[in-house]
Amino acid sequence: MIPLTLREVADAVGGTLHDADPGAVVAGTVEFDSRAVTAGGLFVALPGEKVDGHDFAAKALAQGAVAVLAARPVGGPAVVVPPVSEAHTRSVALTGDTDGSGAAVLAALAKLARVVVDRLTARGLTVVGVTGSSGKTSTKDLIAQVLAPMGPTVAPPGSFNSELGHPWTALRADEGTRYLVLELSARGPGHIAALCDTAPPRIGAVLNVGSAHLGEFGTREDIAKTKGELVEKLPEDGVAVLNADDPLVAAMASRTRARVVLVGEAAGAHVRAADIRLDEQARATFRLVSPQGEADVALGLHGAHHVGNALSAAAIALELGATPAEVAERLSGARRVSARRMEVITRPDGVTVVNDSYNANPESVRAALKTLATMARTGNRRRSWAVLGVMGELGDDHVAAHDEVGRLAVRLDINRLVVVGADARPMHQGASLEGSWGEESVLVADVDAAVALLRAELAPGDVVLVKASKVAALWRVADALLEAGE
Repeated sequence: MIPLTLREVADAVGGTLHDADPGAVVAGTVEFDSRAVTAGGLFVALPGEKVDGHDFAAKALAQGAVAVLAARPVGGPAVVVPPVSEAHTRSVALTGDTDGSGAAVLAALAKLARVVVDRLTARGLTVVGVTGSSGKTSTKDLIAQVLAPMGPTVAPPGSFNSELGHPWTALRADEGTRYLVLELSARGPGHIAALCDTAPPRIGAVLNVGSAHLGEFGTREDIAKTKGELVEKLPEDGVAVLNADDPLVAAMASRTRARVVLVGEAAGAHVRAADIRLDEQARATFRLVSPQGEADVALGLHGAHHVGNALSAAAIALELGATPAEVAERLSGARRVSARRMEVITRPDGVTVVNDSYNANPESVRAALKTLATMARTGNRRRSWAVLGVMGELGDDHVAAHDEVGRLAVRLDINRLVVVGADARPMHQGASLEGSWGEESVLVADVDAAVALLRAELAPGDVVLVKASKVAALWRVADALLEAGE
């Protein structure tokens, strides 16, 4: 963060100083984990499911924090923030926030981030935002890797994309930062607009509109309305990067003042991919075609769906002055950054584990199954396993969506389907009805049962996909298989 006095911090968040020197300077990082606090930093006291950050204020101050951003006095230097409305408290999903203190501190954190971002934007910082139903984190990682050679770049770790992760990431930027790449998520209308108010983007990319959070939004059109809040917030001199291959995204062109750049495989896309091919590991090569020129790209990421992600990253880098050759070279050298997203590891015995277990929705599961099928049938044919769990937050479409995934596994000729947990039962039923399968599809009760089955039946050369929503914690299956392989 840029250095600020406690008086400036208090003014930024509308708070009051308690037991604090107004001239003391915050020159370190802003942290909500007391263990991460360093000298000169600011500790953010948030309530949690089991503990309250206010109880760790003394520890943070002892470790060198200049002050605490808090909802109440903490017996040491603090900026105490005012309460927020009940409506605002309800809009913030913060476990353990029983009295609204967490919502108040988060609102203050957002205000502080806005002040910092505004100052840095005036000095040349470019803020890039990316949203979509799936692929946000992988695309954010690609954008950051493509922009990094052009100047110091800040991006969130993993999927740190909510009311907490968004301002926390923005506050990692300082006077030397040239690009701030942010991932924007939403659980309901207005969430993305609020994140844009925290750190106003000049470039925004919308990847797709799928079924993620359908249970909360109701329809894909409602999801599109919320995702489009990003392009509505872009300034007139900004750039909206939209997926030409998704009609709901392409239609967002009418909702922005910014200049629109379409990306995709469609002939009308400004930045498009031609001659797409997949190798035996489902890694794509393609010809990058743009108004600035053409170049060949060979992605190191697994799955054809990464072509669209790469095109969004390419369009952004081209807008910021990179050449097609530079973009192609950086995309070809880009690697997976965030864990449990198409993480491909081959054991010494030849079993390949595709750990895509971080999260799941119908679109991302379909993409992962197609990647598995490609990896299994290219070159020496390998036996394929899909270990799948529940896809959450689908509402009334829960049964139909899971049933369709099971049927797709059959149509893609996946050899074995292991469905984990009763909530995912319709996957097993769909596969059985589609292919009249017997033992090819099996429903197991939990992770331990899935691991036991796989350990007993996996053979050298098999390739195993592991994917589900976070609530299923299926990464434990992948971890167990890799430990066994060692």
